[in-house]
Amino acid sequence: MIDGDAMIEVVGLTRSFENVRAVDGISFRVMPGQVVGFIGANGAGKTTTMRMLVTLDAPDSGSLRLAGWDVTEHPEEVRRRVGWMPDHYGVYQNVSVFDYLDFYARAYGYSGEDRRKRVNEVMGFADLTPLADRPMSGLSKGMGQRLCFGRTLLHDPDVLILDEPAAGLDPKARIEFKNLVRLLAEKGKTIFISSHILSELGEMCDSLLFIDAGKIVHHGSAESLTRDESATAVVEIRVLGSPQNLENWLSVNAGWKLLDRRRDGVLAEFQSDQAGDLALQLRRLIGEGIEVIDFHRREKRLEEAFVELLRKEHQRNDPPPFPKTEL
Repeated sequence: MIDGDAMIEVVGLTRSFENVRAVDGISFRVMPGQVVGFIGANGAGKTTTMRMLVTLDAPDSGSLRLAGWDVTEHPEEVRRRVGWMPDHYGVYQNVSVFDYLDFYARAYGYSGEDRRKRVNEVMGFADLTPLADRPMSGLSKGMGQRLCFGRTLLHDPDVLILDEPAAGLDPKARIEFKNLVRLLAEKGKTIFISSHILSELGEMCDSLLFIDAGKIVHHGSAESLTRDESATAVVEIRVLGSPQNLENWLSVNAGWKLLDRRRDGVLAEFQSDQAGDLALQLRRLIGEGIEVIDFHRREKRLEEAFVELLRKEHQRNDPPPFPKTEL
């Protein structure tokens, strides 16, 4: 692959099941070393797209290239370069964590001391070493997710396709997983990851890809989606002591509207079409003796932005109502 080319390239991809168009002509590119979040409601086409990327399903039309190889024409080359973590994995009785990884390392062609070394490296990276002798059938959901993630890394793939990898992880394990993802990206791995936990994707991903009813409806950064460019800003203000003086100030200054009272401040709306007006308002507050300890414009949460995006998309695609006919 020529340096700088897309690591994942999808053009005009479609896939139908009977009368359902699961993937409807989508196109996108993921560059080397990027972490891209793949977001959509259940049934939106996420898993179908990912299964086609890893050669487990074939498209009806369109093309997919991974690490420079056509996925349909060169599946074996693609499998050498991709690590696939499905949302469900097989559990085997009387098989330890070490034996499970050792079996897959054999399947990937590792042998002798190289195999043992590679298994131990992966267990250390995925924090599986304390579980080495534990039967995999006795693992919790979160531990099992870590084991499946470790298996995905065994053959040191260039591209990781991860379907709901954080499902079942406790808060501490989720933070650790986010750190592992960023470490892998720093090593040059390209990571394509789906999750229902949108806030976590926003934190760990370079860009987000939204799919709805088989179509791509957004491809860009989390900031581009949550940033509110309207003239109305929702501002959270916290002060030392009682917020009564702050409330009095807002009531006599044009452009402000109190939305909610807080124990140590307010949530307020400010109307202006000038970019620097909020900074001016903050200077005025401080200049008039109000002890401000926090003043920030509140952005939409990613979940809110996602719901709003889908609502607008559905409104745009809904057919207009029939005009009324006068009798």
